[in-house]
Amino acid sequence: MNATAKPGLSNAAFSSLLLIAFMMGANHVAARTAFNHGLDVVTAVTVRSLITASVVALILWQQKVAFRVLPAQRKYLGLVGLLITVQSVCLYSAVARLPVALALLAFNTYPLTTALWARILYGHQPERAVLWAMPVLMAGLALALDVLGAASGLGAAQHWGQIGAGVGFALAASTTFGLALVLTQHETVGVDGRLRTFITMATVGVLAAAVALTQGGFQWPQAQPGWWGLALLTMLYGTAFTIMFTVLPKLGVVGNSAIMNVEPVFALVLAWALLSQAIAPLQLLGAAVVVTTVMWLGLRKP
Repeated sequence: MNATAKPGLSNAAFSSLLLIAFMMGANHVAARTAFNHGLDVVTAVTVRSLITASVVALILWQQKVAFRVLPAQRKYLGLVGLLITVQSVCLYSAVARLPVALALLAFNTYPLTTALWARILYGHQPERAVLWAMPVLMAGLALALDVLGAASGLGAAQHWGQIGAGVGFALAASTTFGLALVLTQHETVGVDGRLRTFITMATVGVLAAAVALTQGGFQWPQAQPGWWGLALLTMLYGTAFTIMFTVLPKLGVVGNSAIMNVEPVFALVLAWALLSQAIAPLQLLGAAVVVTTVMWLGLRKP
């Protein structure tokens, strides 16, 4: 979950954070490849989550982490798992419909949805920095998404006919992820981060599998590139989480860092190189505004 990195990151810590951001961006590019060859979103979420949960379970066993969860926390851990299931399905659904970088940029509005949920549920006043960032972030996102259809030359109506569903899924992912972050921060205090991640990933995997079975079963790739995409998205996601919980604590970095919000930049480059996805210069400017604003929010001093 998102947290500000400690001042004075070492070169090793900085490099590790960039590597995680790269792998997360590459995970979504691999997912789009798999979706283009027949894999469905729910199957992808099931495989990725259950294998990641297995990896984290091995970490828990190897590090002898005690399974301590208070009764009052169990229902919230279950709710967080449900929210992350929805978020995962929505984000992959956006990736399947939009250029990968644009899907991630729309999702990266989650600092705003987090502040909104904190206000609604716990009465927290948004920080001044968040209030200042809101219009800047939304303006950047409007440019990146080409909301008027000028860059595409299609006009607003036709352009939104093409991107509307994908943007809706990305913003739904942002909204559910923001709620999950707020509930995690306020209702699961004291639960070991590794244990919380295992419970969440296992819950996501089981729920996604149940959804798949009620919809006629899993839908696997229909061509070899799709299988490679599924294997890579699972490996990249699981490896990133493993680094997050084994390497980063030893380097003095707790949780994620705002540096990892360069993920859409890596996704943009990889999607251009591997999927021939390109966006207009004005959209690139909007992407830069979104990434810079989100990183500023994460790196600012409390």
